Amino acid sequence: MRRSYVTLDVFTDQLFGGNPLAVVLDAAGLSTDQMQKIAIEFGYSETTFVLPAVEAEHTAHVRIFTPGGELPFAGHPNIGTAFALARQAEAQGRDLPETLVFEEKAGLVPVRLERENGRVIRAELMAPEAITRRSRMIPENAAACLGLQPQDIRTDHHAPQIVSVGLPFLIVELASREALRRAYGEISAHRTFLASSGVDSVYAYTRNAGENAFEKDSDIQGRMFSPLDGIPEDPATGSATVAAVAFLSTLQNGADLSLTFTQGVDMGRPSLLEARTQAGKAYVAGSCVPVMDGVFTLESEV
Repeated sequence: MRRSYVTLDVFTDQLFGGNPLAVVLDAAGLSTDQMQKIAIEFGYSETTFVLPAVEAEHTAHVRIFTPGGELPFAGHPNIGTAFALARQAEAQGRDLPETLVFEEKAGLVPVRLERENGRVIRAELMAPEAITRRSRMIPENAAACLGLQPQDIRTDHHAPQIVSVGLPFLIVELASREALRRAYGEISAHRTFLASSGVDSVYAYTRNAGENAFEKDSDIQGRMFSPLDGIPEDPATGSATVAAVAFLSTLQNGADLSLTFTQGVDMGRPSLLEARTQAGKAYVAGSCVPVMDGVFTLESEV
């Protein structure tokens, strides 16, 4: 059976920026093991597999895999998958509703499409869960996870804390853009301090504007490291960004926020993520650029 796929760069309007994503558009019949191996073959931080929805009123059932395993929810895979399905429908002369609803392990994920002259140009997802604030981590251990020193961790706004709106992250504020530039995912510290908490990933951010022109107008500069999941660094992490904006909202007594995040600059893949909270719900939005499309056939299906 020949199966079609597309790849896109997500959270960017520039080719070869943002976060690459592969979307297998007709994944029905693939086993979990096959999906995992296909994700490893693509080698991106995530690959999505589109299957028929379980409930007729939903758009699709979507499964998301990193090279290391399946995720219950993720940001750029949802934005990119919605964009890919919209472009496919446009090419086939079909209409899609303004809001797509994906069935995922974490729950239902609505993704709203924005169009201009009949073409989708942007998508915004709503996080599938209300924010949960889990355990805190002492600055020394958070610094070790990022290959930094305790003085690089800023704690006047909040301590390093694990939070989730569908996928958990240790969120750490850093004292400067320079500290963020030095950060990396120190895998032995991740094993020691994160694995026991059921968390694979650290999202580090700073409020200090970078020198890069791309960052100057943004509110937050971030980086995300997940070496335990086979992702040394992710260029644009919607699930971490939407968790971060929800967390920052709770620090302001649930006030509605609208913040612009940049990520991927230090990797040479600048990414722009627009996040907001409204009435206790958290959202993240961005643009996509189609890159490649093709087909593949698995030997076992020949």
